[in-house]
Amino acid sequence: MIDRWDRDRQAKPDASRIILTHTNDEVRELNEAARGRMREAGDLGADVLVTAERGARDFASGDRVMFLQNERGLGVKNGTLGTIEQVSPQSMSVRTDDGRNVAFDLKDYNRIDHGYAATIHKAQGMTVDRAHVLATPGMDAHGSYVALSRHRDGMDLHYGRDDFADENRLVRTLGRDRAKDMTTDYEPARAYAERRGITFRERIELVVEIVRQVPEKVRGMFDGLRLPVDGGQGPERETPERKVAQRDVPADPEAVARKARTDALIRHARAVDAIATTPSPDGMIAPAQTRELNDARKAFEAVRPYGWRDAEEAYAKNPGLVSEAARGQINRTVRALQLETELRTDPARELNLRADRFVERWQKLDRDSLAQYQGGNYNGYHASRRAMGDMARSLERDPQLESILANRKRELGISFDSGRSLGRELASSHGIDYSLGRGLGL
Repeated sequence: MIDRWDRDRQAKPDASRIILTHTNDEVRELNEAARGRMREAGDLGADVLVTAERGARDFASGDRVMFLQNERGLGVKNGTLGTIEQVSPQSMSVRTDDGRNVAFDLKDYNRIDHGYAATIHKAQGMTVDRAHVLATPGMDAHGSYVALSRHRDGMDLHYGRDDFADENRLVRTLGRDRAKDMTTDYEPARAYAERRGITFRERIELVVEIVRQVPEKVRGMFDGLRLPVDGGQGPERETPERKVAQRDVPADPEAVARKARTDALIRHARAVDAIATTPSPDGMIAPAQTRELNDARKAFEAVRPYGWRDAEEAYAKNPGLVSEAARGQINRTVRALQLETELRTDPARELNLRADRFVERWQKLDRDSLAQYQGGNYNGYHASRRAMGDMARSLERDPQLESILANRKRELGISFDSGRSLGRELASSHGIDYSLGRGLGL
């Protein structure tokens, strides 16, 4: 589940998201796991120990944070989400998801917690771009109204095979009614969902379809884990009875396969790293290095089809991953490899990611050119405008990307449809010479 959340975060870093589950223990575990991924990726600043209402917590710049109590003076509500910009033991500055900067002294307001995950009950009234829902046996129809209607753009449902033997049991759990004296707790959520045109039966039918698409090997992040007292992940404590029961159990085939894939990934990374870091006077790769790379590719292919190809695609985009994986530090490489696999097997996803990158770069060049013009940097201004012209003309050679971007004209600064090609519309709306790529001014 956390792998999927992290890939989603890397693919769309500007989108808001939340992980939803049933209990506070699960929320703490998920917050720790998500925060660990942020730390591994280098997206967090230095940890600062803060005394919050729920106890001492480490917070850092870049952390997701949730406000737990309404405070009119700060303009926050119970459930408001944001990202920490600055933090000290005495104070915190947060940029909320609606774009406001909120600064406060922790002695005056300390009702905060990490904001990567939340209970379904806490999420009532919350809306994010994407939601990741962990289904557990404690859920029911009323909680499902909340969990399955928090998103604008998409929702991923996750569940563990230890909790639900099959999709029918999952759907029965999500569709069951609670006692009548508890139903009023979720009536606001029910009304909210139905105002959005969502009936519970439609949601359950959607859940069935989602579950059918979940690979058979998906496991909940709590499978085989126990929640330790400190809230971190740890192996399930073995009792004497459990040890006796496990003595004659053969090695887990999936664990053996996972180790083989890990070994193949590291061997392949070392072969690539050796070629990249060993200088050659004639610029040629040594025959021994070529043989080892080919052998490493074959070994990788044997345990994970297309594995070496996906890995080399990931290395081309982020060369720093090679040396990390060669040293056995594979977490970031595995996530990058998984993303490359998704892009290879889901062309529509790759196309949408390319569209996202096009929009982001276009918007940045547009902002840069305006700032350069206003600051008198005319060389920089013309360079930015030429780059925009190149981007506009590139759409002639990429009709698939042009088709996707046609639905995002407003994000590209096009306010009306002229009937021309998208590239020409972009050039015209931004004063760019389409044929030569020269900026014509503002």
